[in-house]
Amino acid sequence: MRRFGLLISRWVLGGYLTVHGAQKLFGAFGGHGLEETAAGFGSLGLRPAKVMATLAGVSEMGGGVLTATGLADPLGPVAVAGTMAVAAAVHRRQGPLAQKGGFELPLTNLALAVALMSSPGRSGLGLRLPRSLARLVVAGGIGAAAVAIGQILLAQPVDAQPADAQAQAPAHAEPAVSNG
Repeated sequence: MRRFGLLISRWVLGGYLTVHGAQKLFGAFGGHGLEETAAGFGSLGLRPAKVMATLAGVSEMGGGVLTATGLADPLGPVAVAGTMAVAAAVHRRQGPLAQKGGFELPLTNLALAVALMSSPGRSGLGLRLPRSLARLVVAGGIGAAAVAIGQILLAQPVDAQPADAQAQAPAHAEPAVSNG
């Protein structure tokens, strides 16, 4: 029964994150696409905005595919966990509940990714990373997430920047950053 639960968890988390990444990168599934996502990231003070948006989309989509399939485990859940740690930090000002744009969903996704990292079981397609490399991947993922969260916490939103910086921001730069 545990294997079945892990498999369903992999498919649900991996599937949704794959779709969410495709929304950011390509505008698929009703998403904003890379340009609008980058504008949203820029309005949050994340620089360089297009690079950060691309990194988020690739981490979500690639991490989602790897999580769903179990390939190169634990690389997929590590990518998802790092991205969701950043997304939770981005949504921190709105509080804990998703109804108000808060960090509920990214934090839930983060918790599930950590659980899959910690207890992958035999629910994937195999091809797990060797234990020493897996530890290195996990440590690198934690470090990258910490750096990104630090950038978010230190970033100045566009409305807190001088007027000349605001004039350079796109008029439609509403945050296109939802759920991670």
